[in-house]
Amino acid sequence: MRKQALILVCIVVFGVVGSCHGGSLKKGYYDNTCPDAEAIIKNATEKRVANDPTLPARFLRMHFHDCFVRGCDGSVLLNSTTNNTAEKDAIPNLSLAGFDVIDDIKAEVEKECPNVVSCADVLALAARDAVSFKFRKPLWNVLTGRRDGTVSEASEALANLPSPFSNFSTLVQKFANKGLNVQDLVILSGGHTIGVGHCNTFSNRLYNFTGNGDQDPSLNATYATFLKTQCQSLSDSTTFVAMDPGSGLTFDNNYYVTLKQNKGLFQSDAALITHEISRIIVDELLVSEVFFREFALSMVKMGAIGVLTGNEGEIRKKCSVVN
Repeated sequence: MRKQALILVCIVVFGVVGSCHGGSLKKGYYDNTCPDAEAIIKNATEKRVANDPTLPARFLRMHFHDCFVRGCDGSVLLNSTTNNTAEKDAIPNLSLAGFDVIDDIKAEVEKECPNVVSCADVLALAARDAVSFKFRKPLWNVLTGRRDGTVSEASEALANLPSPFSNFSTLVQKFANKGLNVQDLVILSGGHTIGVGHCNTFSNRLYNFTGNGDQDPSLNATYATFLKTQCQSLSDSTTFVAMDPGSGLTFDNNYYVTLKQNKGLFQSDAALITHEISRIIVDELLVSEVFFREFALSMVKMGAIGVLTGNEGEIRKKCSVVN
């Protein structure tokens, strides 16, 4: 189904994502330096997810937003300083949540193994473990060995993150800039099967799609009527709705069912059925087994974007500040 024999060879034969993606991530990177690291992160994550079922969507989105800016280097976790506005304070990231939980999980790892496990790896593992919690098995492999970046700039988040208002060609370019193809775009968009969208990220489709006070004609009319009961004005920035109607806390392939019904919440969701190739991929992902298999592959690929390894970057003691 996918043309990525090279990366699969790298993973299967060497257990790493090396020359394929410019890093040296591998399975069990901490086996010698902190053997319990992954178990500590898993247990800490699952304990918190059990009390807050919104965390899987939050961690998955945070991991995605981290990787699309400077690569998967934990830069999204850094706080702004007097002289710098960090990524987390960029407009696309203002709705991210769960930073405090990542900080707490990192602190638990630090107790066991000080200065060993990166915040970037903590986030990558926590995202996987949170989404996998209900399944009682890991849904994808997380190769480790990332180092933490020391730079985080809001302007880079604005420039690199795909927008919910994007059309198909813009999305394809944003993903291509990160070494991801159309297949990855459609598959990773499936992460929208959990989580919420704020009204101001899609209400233009309800009230002012072309600037003439009109509704997006591609949006399912019944769904649009429902959305208008939740989002009653263009200026509403606080109300939110499930991105996958009726299945907002369940990680499954129902997102693609909603796309076929013209119920994709964002313009960027609806864009996936505006092109023949992506429509074909959407149809393939209507098979649950195919979605889970392909999502796992694309997550490994995304998790290797622009990673810092070896002596690059640092291992932050606290995820919110550089050492």
